[in-house]
Amino acid sequence: MDDLKRRWGIETNFQLTIIFIVFAITGSTSAWLSKPVCFWLGITKGDLGYLFTPIRLLLIFPLYQVLLVAIGFVFGQFKFFWAFEKKMLKRMGFNFLFKE
Repeated sequence: MDDLKRRWGIETNFQLTIIFIVFAITGSTSAWLSKPVCFWLGITKGDLGYLFTPIRLLLIFPLYQVLLVAIGFVFGQFKFFWAFEKKMLKRMGFNFLFKE
């Protein structure tokens, strides 16, 4: 745990616990919200068959990104999650989104 705290620049176990809680809540919430979002967009398993799951996973991704920063903000960890988000998106090739 000390290595993870050092790599993420975290000083206390409490902050690390809060960050783990935010990751857990965000993952569960984005998976839970993907069902109504698919319904709202008219994406059904009956129409798409085996393509439904990959499409649903693609929908979860942007939902997860937004929720991660929002839930991190609610838990007082906006600075950490905003930096985490920028780093992850830059690694995925979305550098153009962040002009620094």
